[in-house]
Amino acid sequence: MASETVKLPVVSLDRSPAGDLAVPTALVAGPVRQSLLHALVQSQLATRRAGSAATKTRAFVSGGGKKPWRQKGTGRARAGSSRSPVWVGGAVIFGPQPRDYGYRLPKSARRAALRAALAARHADGRLLVIDSLSLSEPKTKRMHELLEGLGFGGGDVLIVLAAADETVQRAARNLARVQVLVEGGLNVYDVLRYSHLVVTRAALEQLAARLVGEDA
Repeated sequence: MASETVKLPVVSLDRSPAGDLAVPTALVAGPVRQSLLHALVQSQLATRRAGSAATKTRAFVSGGGKKPWRQKGTGRARAGSSRSPVWVGGAVIFGPQPRDYGYRLPKSARRAALRAALAARHADGRLLVIDSLSLSEPKTKRMHELLEGLGFGGGDVLIVLAAADETVQRAARNLARVQVLVEGGLNVYDVLRYSHLVVTRAALEQLAARLVGEDA
């Protein structure tokens, strides 16, 4: 399958035709495995969890060193510390502690899921390949004009570049529904979170080289 290719139309920033780009069929032709996409998104969200919830165990509660009353003869239940979990102001047993919720799926699964996400956008007609992308200055207005020229004036676009471009990234950071990523940071969650995917020719070539291998 890796040897078969499909031609994707490439456009310029004013949406005029700028040729075609042949990419491996496996990159954008599916299959779209919903279960795999769900597993990848769950993995990414789990990794992003702060995991900072914490309660005080007996090791962290101050006081309680002295026995509240003698062992026998008072008519009350035995007590060894006023910081026991059964006392008000005492410690917490089996409460949450700081932890890392993250886990990673196998590399082959991560690659297959990203191909499936790209295939989903391609099947919906929401994958746009542009010849190149650059701005004269890092202004939000310039990015807004660029998006209007591409037909995305309302935003909700994920833009993927082949290499970091500070001018483009700064121009997009004030737009609520526009995100710019470098090809190496492209992930399933962000592809699915935005309605449209705009990829430069160079970035898509890099993605094809990275994602379509022996397990394609």
